[in-house]
Amino acid sequence: MSAPARAVFIGYDQSEDKAYQVCRTSMLRHSASPLHVTPLRERALRHIGLYERPWEVRGKQKYDVRDGKPFSTDFAFTRFLVPALMQHEGWALFCDLDFLFTADLAGLFDHADDRYAALVVMHDHTPTETEKMGGKVQTTYLRKNWSSLVLWNCGHPSNKALTPQAVNTESGQWLHAFSWLDDAEIGGLPKTWNWLSGVSDKLPKDEVPKGIHYTLGGPWFLECQTVPYASLWLEEEAGRYAPGNGEWDHGKPTLPGFYFARDDHWTDGEPILVQVVGHNDGECMWIKGGAPEAITPGFRWQGPIKVPA
Repeated sequence: MSAPARAVFIGYDQSEDKAYQVCRTSMLRHSASPLHVTPLRERALRHIGLYERPWEVRGKQKYDVRDGKPFSTDFAFTRFLVPALMQHEGWALFCDLDFLFTADLAGLFDHADDRYAALVVMHDHTPTETEKMGGKVQTTYLRKNWSSLVLWNCGHPSNKALTPQAVNTESGQWLHAFSWLDDAEIGGLPKTWNWLSGVSDKLPKDEVPKGIHYTLGGPWFLECQTVPYASLWLEEEAGRYAPGNGEWDHGKPTLPGFYFARDDHWTDGEPILVQVVGHNDGECMWIKGGAPEAITPGFRWQGPIKVPA
């Protein structure tokens, strides 16, 4: 019997879809065992009622209404929903979308240790710049970049405090500092899994980080074509269109569960979250208008994904 797929969540922002696609492809290409990769799409999480933080735009910058602070991505807060999405069971990896992986994530999951509620690379990073790529505000807070890659022990008792309500109401600083955990409940990961491009110490020429984090901007921005390891990202981006590397499955779901579905005509390419159920004739159906219906042809699919019961 094959091993169950490891759960991986990637922060998603429509404005940087290309970065997400390359991050995901790099994970899958290096993995010798199954990965279940799920993008954390803010609209989908709002649709199922897990996420409801209000925000507003001031100038070109998004501000969280709850704590009044600026934030730069759609997954600034949703990353902390991973334990709830996993129904507080098992292990799961979260990372920002601006990563490139050069090694099998099995090596990262090997660091799972039940003593810890979460394992992170414990950066000591205080940005000197005041603006991120794209003109967004660069923020400084305790444990900066710790939450950019987290190996979650979703079943750890202390993570029970990380409920959707907490994610929707607590301040960003409380969340990003892992304030619901004692220091002893946070484990460390090797820096190679979250190597900050342009920030972390340079490595020997014959050594490549296992997880390159383009935290100051990556090669999908024209201004960042020469950042450290830009060539590796560009090679991965060029090769991700090879057969078998596509994200979306054109075949209809064959198992019940929740899926993302997209279609250029019906959804304008925007993914929607739908529930698929079994049927007595063996053909899966989807729930539309509160009742099972035959699945409309032409959709592309991703899933199934876990959602809380």
